[in-house]
Amino acid sequence: MPRHGGGFAIHYGAAERERMLQEARRCPDRAQDGTATWSLQTLQRALRQAPDGLPQVSTYTILSVLREAGWSWQENQGWCETGQVIRKRKTGKVQVIDPDTQAKKA
Repeated sequence: MPRHGGGFAIHYGAAERERMLQEARRCPDRAQDGTATWSLQTLQRALRQAPDGLPQVSTYTILSVLREAGWSWQENQGWCETGQVIRKRKTGKVQVIDPDTQAKKA
């Protein structure tokens, strides 16, 4: 069984990492969160202030968790999961999903 290879102690397990991803998936409420799109700082603030949140979480930890889960920063659109992108259309913004994402990763 693999063990921790040194460095700082691991503070966040699978449940905490899933909580970070759950918060990133949630559409931010402009009145409650003070933003229309998530940044690392606004995600950190939301996670620290939530009753079931993570009061000591850092932006570096959030960035690491998002990248491990396959999320990337989309210019002017915020964080998106790999294989998903928001496109501008005449009717407004549309989320486009690539069905072959897993095949392209391999």
